[in-house]
Amino acid sequence: MLFRIHDDVDDNRVTEAIHRLRSLGVLPGIEAWHIELSLDTRKGRIIIEDAIFADGASFEDFRRDERHEPVAPEMATISDWWLGNYSA
Repeated sequence: MLFRIHDDVDDNRVTEAIHRLRSLGVLPGIEAWHIELSLDTRKGRIIIEDAIFADGASFEDFRRDERHEPVAPEMATISDWWLGNYSA
């Protein structure tokens, strides 16, 4: 997932968002979890969420987890995002 941070969001909120997203990496069913700020700023500040889940059920459990639910609306207030979910 890519989060394009709105231009008017200050750097402290971006840092806070990155910490919040990283904290979710301990949830069950996650096999890999990487949260980074893109090095390329030509399109603005973009937070990259690169995640691998054990299976589709793990992904759905993640989305419903009480620790994830408050993060999504917070990210929606500071960014626009693009999803790329697939099953191998």
